[in-house]
Amino acid sequence: MKVVILAGGLGTRISEESHLKPKPMIEIGENPILWHIMKHYSSYGFNEFVICLGYKSYVIKEFFADYYLHMSDITFDLANNSMEVHNNICEPWKITLVETGLHTMTGGRIKRIKDYIGDETFMVTYGDGVSNVNIPSLLDHHSRSGRKATITAVRVTQRFGVINISADDQIHSFREKQDTDGSWINGGFMVFEPSVFDFIEGDNTVLEKEPFEMLAKSGQLTAYRHDGYWQCMDTQRDKQLLEELWQSGKAPWKVW
Repeated sequence: MKVVILAGGLGTRISEESHLKPKPMIEIGENPILWHIMKHYSSYGFNEFVICLGYKSYVIKEFFADYYLHMSDITFDLANNSMEVHNNICEPWKITLVETGLHTMTGGRIKRIKDYIGDETFMVTYGDGVSNVNIPSLLDHHSRSGRKATITAVRVTQRFGVINISADDQIHSFREKQDTDGSWINGGFMVFEPSVFDFIEGDNTVLEKEPFEMLAKSGQLTAYRHDGYWQCMDTQRDKQLLEELWQSGKAPWKVW
């Protein structure tokens, strides 16, 4: 099963670093948050990725093109114009990097990678959020629900739009946050059937608006409730928090 990662946004709220690189390439420890997300999925055996590119896409392409240089000891023999890689550390990843446009919305980015997905269930997440979501449990929930789409719902201090979930985990509607909220929000780590593409019109479609609203109204959107760790890297303060956790050796998202 393929994992789609949305990595094309501008990251304007963490401009201290995103003016130099796309937000998914901002580092936690010595590796981009994108790498941390991929390691999470890979730890459960999901090693085929489709990454939706946009802003400063060449930075992500160059990272994977030079992956050996980042991860291994290397001897360069300049006289003979040769390179030898030592103690090669390489994940079994197959990565498709897709140019989905600089200003394309989240739904439009998903629509643009349709040809790389085919007629199969696929997973989607954002390139700026880490979690210890149990991926097999998420997939089992999606399969048992029989619905077209599943969102991982998390509880955090409210900065985002709120989703209303019934007792049987069906999502009925979305609304703006309120000061009194302690409600569930969309934490990414989604699972889609290929029929979800039919709910996306084009580049200007925001996945979290019309497609999700239509899926919810038709009873085809379910929530996987995650009570464990989840954190997005939306600001420099978020980045510092994640960095401190990683350096402590107790990062909750490190399930590998």
